[in-house]
Amino acid sequence: MKTRIIGAIIALILTVVGAFILVTYVRGADARAQEGAELADVYVVTEEVPSGTPGESIGDFVKLDTAPQRNIPDGAVTELSELDGLVADGKVFVGEQLLTAQFVSPEVKASRGEVDVPAGMQEVSFALPVQRMVGGAVRAGSKIGLVVTKYEVGADIKDGTPTFVPESQFSFNGVLVTNAQIGENVSDGDSSEEDGTSGDTILLTVALATHDAERLVWAMEGYEQAGEYLPYVGVWATLQNETTDTSGSSPVNESNFR
Repeated sequence: MKTRIIGAIIALILTVVGAFILVTYVRGADARAQEGAELADVYVVTEEVPSGTPGESIGDFVKLDTAPQRNIPDGAVTELSELDGLVADGKVFVGEQLLTAQFVSPEVKASRGEVDVPAGMQEVSFALPVQRMVGGAVRAGSKIGLVVTKYEVGADIKDGTPTFVPESQFSFNGVLVTNAQIGENVSDGDSSEEDGTSGDTILLTVALATHDAERLVWAMEGYEQAGEYLPYVGVWATLQNETTDTSGSSPVNESNFR
């Protein structure tokens, strides 16, 4: 009995010693491999990067680490600013090194019919005649502005009597278009079938925050159902880009048109 106990103790001791020797050897091998190796900074993904994530937000998903230069692939990101203006072309998984090849311009992604909806936003569609859609130049991936004309309480410029005055202003800027389809024949918004005109239309799907989606629906309801209660609501789209300046926007009506 004592012999078996002593044997078990000896076996346990040998196991512990063997494990210690193995760990020490592995660590030593790693150290030997690192000796003389030139180290460089790399960005390693610590949280899965969703497809379409803007390059400007990538800092929330990575950490700065070091690795032997020989283990760093070509195209490794050395400065996060390299990704400004780009979006993730697909998911980037935890543990991966960050590479410029994992990112593309929004236009390239859109050209393949792939436009990701930003987190927290939702899609809504609306249609307008092509002449209100920059002549059909709007595409998936475009950024648009929307000018809405609606009636506001005002005064007649001739005699000052209270009246409703049409007023136009940018109501949306930098709206991301996720899909664009060409349609056929839609009313221009005039409630009279005789006076109304028809023409080619574009059906746009855009990504908006919750309240902005409500505002767009309100504007389109007025545009499509103009009548006695809503005498006129107009909606026009503009094509915007990264350098578009909307700081000079202000309401325009008949009193300040000039």
